Amino acid sequence: MSEKIPDTTIETKASLRRTYLTNQKKLSQQEVQSLSQQISDQLFLTFNFQTIRTIHCFLPIVKNNEINTWLIIRRLQQDFPNTQIVIPKTDAASLSIISCLLAQDTVLTVSDWGIQEPEVIERIETTQIDYVLVPLLAYDRQGYRVGYGKGFYDRFLAQCRPDVVKIGLSYNSPLEKIEDIDQYDIPLDYCVTPETVWMF
Repeated sequence: MSEKIPDTTIETKASLRRTYLTNQKKLSQQEVQSLSQQISDQLFLTFNFQTIRTIHCFLPIVKNNEINTWLIIRRLQQDFPNTQIVIPKTDAASLSIISCLLAQDTVLTVSDWGIQEPEVIERIETTQIDYVLVPLLAYDRQGYRVGYGKGFYDRFLAQCRPDVVKIGLSYNSPLEKIEDIDQYDIPLDYCVTPETVWMF
């Protein structure tokens, strides 16, 4: 894996976004798969999916070497067949996320953002969602995250139930503090890394 960025830095979101995305893109495909598997293993060791009815999971942007969440999805489908898996479809006009049921026969196409999305929408209300697996580039010890800067997930999480469990997935340990957090930033409850699970 590429050298980790020190966790003592206090930087702005824009600076962190550039640095962490560049670092992430340097990973080899072997590293992406190995680290993704470790993150998946940590997730299933930590959380009890027997009691979860609906989980929202992002699909990876392959060109950005994002964590391969298909490892998580396939295990959920195999071991927890009664759990509904929901994936996002983005609405670029409103910068919002539509939650769509992922079935075995769901046909996916690649969006302009480079994300696989369902061709046909079977919409699930956000109030049904128990857990959300959240993408990120960086995060801090307070649970605040840096994404790609469009605010899709902050808008989406604001619409979820107050008790929804928000779990980030990351290759890296947290920073000490992200400098420019604002009122619209919604903190995570947990973040799963290859080595451990951080709780906020």
